[in-house]
Amino acid sequence: MTEENNSNFEMRCGVVIAIFAAVMAVSDLVAGKYGDDEIIGTNEKAAAYMWYQSKSIKETLVEGERSLLLSLKNAGAIQARAAAGIDQHITDLNRKILRYKKEKNEILKGSESVGKDNWVQDVNGELGKIIGAQEMEVHLAALGQAGDRFDMASLFFQICLVLGALSLVLKKEKLQMLFFTGMCTLGLVGTSISLWAYLSLS
Repeated sequence: MTEENNSNFEMRCGVVIAIFAAVMAVSDLVAGKYGDDEIIGTNEKAAAYMWYQSKSIKETLVEGERSLLLSLKNAGAIQARAAAGIDQHITDLNRKILRYKKEKNEILKGSESVGKDNWVQDVNGELGKIIGAQEMEVHLAALGQAGDRFDMASLFFQICLVLGALSLVLKKEKLQMLFFTGMCTLGLVGTSISLWAYLSLS
């Protein structure tokens, strides 16, 4: 390879390396943003399940109270003059249990999934704003899959840059072209996988 050809190759190779390095930087930036979203989503999912558990505990306590009152009533341990008040209280407890069941369902599945007629749990005074724990799981699975794709793209970019650096160091023209071609191929594969990961979440 002549001095001029070698200089042209080095310039061309340097530009391509710079382009793929820039694409890798953008890909890593986007991957980092989705990684942060995944951490936030995991925390929100955990909070939703804790919220669900707190409703379950409340429901269990109310069911226990209702069960005790029904047992006392059936055993004849409640005086006749108190029976009407106890019956009203049992009716109120049944309403509470039904409400807790609906709240749990909305927290688990989300407002959109349960439908407007079943909105009972508010967020800052507004109904229909609950993102369910199961909805979060689906979103987190998509984020995790995209994260894996971004990691794979990063691997291809890093190998691509190594091949580019090697093509600049080598003296034999055939080896230079082989490594340059390898760099371009792996860089394009990395770019494609990054786009695939990004579009899978859009």
